[in-house]
Amino acid sequence: MAHIEHLTERTPQVSPDELLAGFHPSYRFGVVSFDTYRPDPAQPSQTEAVTALRAFAAGIGMGKKSLMGRIFGGKAPQTKAGIYLDGGFGVGKTHLLASLWHAAPGPKAFGTFVEYTNLVGALSFRKTVEVLSSYQLVCIDEFELDDPGDTVLMSRLMRELSDAGVKLAATSNTLPGSLGEGRFAAVDFQREIQVLADQFDVLRIDGEDFRHRGLADAPEPEDDAALEAIATDRYPDKVLAVDDFGALVKHLATVHPSRYRQLVADIDVLVLHNVDTITEQALALRFVVLADRLYDKDVPIVASGEPFSALFTEEMMAGGYQKKYFRAVSRLTALAREGQQVEEAAL
Repeated sequence: MAHIEHLTERTPQVSPDELLAGFHPSYRFGVVSFDTYRPDPAQPSQTEAVTALRAFAAGIGMGKKSLMGRIFGGKAPQTKAGIYLDGGFGVGKTHLLASLWHAAPGPKAFGTFVEYTNLVGALSFRKTVEVLSSYQLVCIDEFELDDPGDTVLMSRLMRELSDAGVKLAATSNTLPGSLGEGRFAAVDFQREIQVLADQFDVLRIDGEDFRHRGLADAPEPEDDAALEAIATDRYPDKVLAVDDFGALVKHLATVHPSRYRQLVADIDVLVLHNVDTITEQALALRFVVLADRLYDKDVPIVASGEPFSALFTEEMMAGGYQKKYFRAVSRLTALAREGQQVEEAAL
């Protein structure tokens, strides 16, 4: 018998210690490795990225100075502290970043860009630097700069971690020197953006979205009147979160994005009534974070209303945050396909 929950009734609380404990790859990437990554033979940059990351992993933990050594030992030769995976959505950047994390010695941290900014908010900047400076590796997935404050914050954080001998690795759909373009007056913060760019060697990874290689089009939305019956029939022994889409979007505005992982923590399937186009950018960006957390946890979606290709307005899909929105549509479409494949497998 399926168990029904409602995300709109949840307001999770997360302590700083709980935030730190969550800085590891998600369930979807919990056991991946360089060996489980499948490069596209038509895209040599993918194989080249695996080779480069293996070499980078082999150097982690070698020659990291102690605090006293950094104070009295003089400046070390200037080398890039990090490696930066640049490429379109769906080419396996997160898989490779998680593989690097698994291959590296500890202590180490793995989180999304927004999770690191949330950590600073919870711990304070100085405490975050103190904690992360003791790590061998800090991995930042989905590196994006959405506002000037984040630009200054992350440039300072990356600089101080680099000076402490911490190795850095990041993924993004945007070259480090171009972060922030189209979102705010990036030219006014070029110094901070350049400080960020200077920390990384860039690996370009080309390819098509693996989530849709050789697959049929996205599934059609379900009949709303039969939605819950369809979901409980497909997932009879699972925990289902059943919510009206509009109510869920409004509820997200009352929950800090750092808590979205806990919001969906024990949910097996998401059932959404009446998916519609989001017209407010702030709400759309919050839903992008939720989409990432659902994808991390591999939560199938059963939905009625508009297809996820219509989730964001045309202006949003062409604007400064378009890469975020395209990634979210790609991931939500993959989860909706998973929600349908249960039924197809039973036929």
